[in-house]
Amino acid sequence: MHDVIIIGAGPAGLSAALWCDDLGLDTLVLEQRDVVGGQVHSIHNPIENYLAAPAGNGTEFLDKLSESVSKADFDLWTGVEIESVDLKARRILLRSGEELHSIAIIIATGVRRRRLGIPGEEEFIGHGIIESPSRDREEFAGRDVCVIGGGDAAAENALLLADVCPTVTLVHRSKKLKARPTFVQQLQGLHCITVFPESRVIRILGREDVEAVEIQRKDALKPFQMAVRGVAIRVGVEPNTEIFAGQLERDEQGYAVVTSQQETSVTNVFAVGDVSNPVAPTISGAVGAGATAAKVIAARLQHPA
Repeated sequence: MHDVIIIGAGPAGLSAALWCDDLGLDTLVLEQRDVVGGQVHSIHNPIENYLAAPAGNGTEFLDKLSESVSKADFDLWTGVEIESVDLKARRILLRSGEELHSIAIIIATGVRRRRLGIPGEEEFIGHGIIESPSRDREEFAGRDVCVIGGGDAAAENALLLADVCPTVTLVHRSKKLKARPTFVQQLQGLHCITVFPESRVIRILGREDVEAVEIQRKDALKPFQMAVRGVAIRVGVEPNTEIFAGQLERDEQGYAVVTSQQETSVTNVFAVGDVSNPVAPTISGAVGAGATAAKVIAARLQHPA
């Protein structure tokens, strides 16, 4: 029996663990991956808006994070596969057969990139699907590419690729881009970028590598194919909450609904970080939410009602 079990070792989960440890709580952190950090591993640009701790990229940020974690006394298990979770009973069953119990649970499972679910999307991972333009720009230099999406991430990716690619086609479903105005202005100032509004990519084509995309425009009767050698899919993210479905309240997008104290609809079960914050998913917000949940749990255990 642990005081707290934290599911997920990104910034939110690790912040919660550090605070739990500092407040004297017996804490166990479970992480599915072999390394901690969560979505920070996908950050290849400079981190400049985390107060007092700028970093060149996610790896550099995690190096600083590891210094704090290494000094703490909580238990951290990586490479853990969870079979099932009973939130009301606060019982977690691992695929190894081990059963864990706690007084409180903190969900910090984060988000993942949303997929389109179209033919070719999975097949061409590693063969023309662009995971990170900032990291992989040189690999796609000199190639015509397509970016799918209309938000900040899609616009930023298009701008990064425009530095090294002859043409960049940005395909999005809305009438207007949802990206911030500064990004939109930059896009409009580059002749190598073509924007297709009210359009969808319905197939990614090729033999061994990406060779084309098939686009359906709202004002066209038939789809058409466009030759490209790389595709970046940036259509948002979705929360990792499937394992908790039917046990706690979630919004229409699947995010865990929480109170101002980060508590879910299940007593003594909390959710922190991106998994419960669709409005402003940031490292700063994740770290603060983790601290809040830890302090609330500690206060309850030390002064039970």
